[in-house]
Amino acid sequence: MNTTSSPVDTYCIIGNPVAHSRSPWIHARFAELTGQALHYERLLVPLNSFADGLRGFIARGGRGCNVTVPFKFEAAAMAQHLSPRVILAQAANTLSMRADGIHADNTDGAGLVADIEHNAGIRIVHRNVLLIGAGGAAAGVLGPLLSAGPAQLTVVNRTHQRAADLVERHADWARIQQVPLQAVEVGALQQDFDIVVNATASSLAGGDIPVPAHVLRPGALALDMMYGPAAQGFLNWAHAHGATPRDGLGMLVEQAAESFHIWRGVRPPSAQVLAELRAQLSQPPAAA
Repeated sequence: MNTTSSPVDTYCIIGNPVAHSRSPWIHARFAELTGQALHYERLLVPLNSFADGLRGFIARGGRGCNVTVPFKFEAAAMAQHLSPRVILAQAANTLSMRADGIHADNTDGAGLVADIEHNAGIRIVHRNVLLIGAGGAAAGVLGPLLSAGPAQLTVVNRTHQRAADLVERHADWARIQQVPLQAVEVGALQQDFDIVVNATASSLAGGDIPVPAHVLRPGALALDMMYGPAAQGFLNWAHAHGATPRDGLGMLVEQAAESFHIWRGVRPPSAQVLAELRAQLSQPPAAA
């Protein structure tokens, strides 16, 4: 009798920190629901050792990884093949190891747009959108947000030059989409917005909310790309000022679904998994 079996493909979430990540559960559930055999793990790497950590994962047969903060720019730089989304963002959150090298993609923006439009039920088209942040997370979502056709899109960051650089890099794409795109100093923000997306780690770092409350139009969607305790400060602030708060859990599931499709060629049932994950997280911890 042949007792040998095919090796199971291994994937990971690589970043610092990663202990909180729900990605292993999400991808395991995707695999279960689609009949795919894979193993997905967390990979914590030191802040100055992303390249070594990724090479080690590849050396032991890793087939793909999701990349989280703060390594999305480094991930793009290490790949030999870049998708159009990565070329635009210069940041990657999805790496695939293939025979001809590392292929990089960025599913963050697709995940964000899918969560806003399909899960939250809010169309982005003709809305005024504020994107807070200019790091890897913001870079990954700006292009897809522009593609969704907002009335205008404003980027703000504590360091204004980084916001200006991000806007300049997307200027041609904004013109193609016919969407006015601008970078504004925090102190010069005057208008309010229909959709406010926080792509910074302000809550995670225990810092202040990086924009004034008047940016929130009554009933505006205020979405923090973080989830769990890391998003709570922003969500509390949004609720206190009459906005509709939303965490990044739906974006997490939707971008994971896009990554899963890239790796496995199968589209998982993201809405079902999101509902299951929210129900799971709403349960009190079991007694010891």
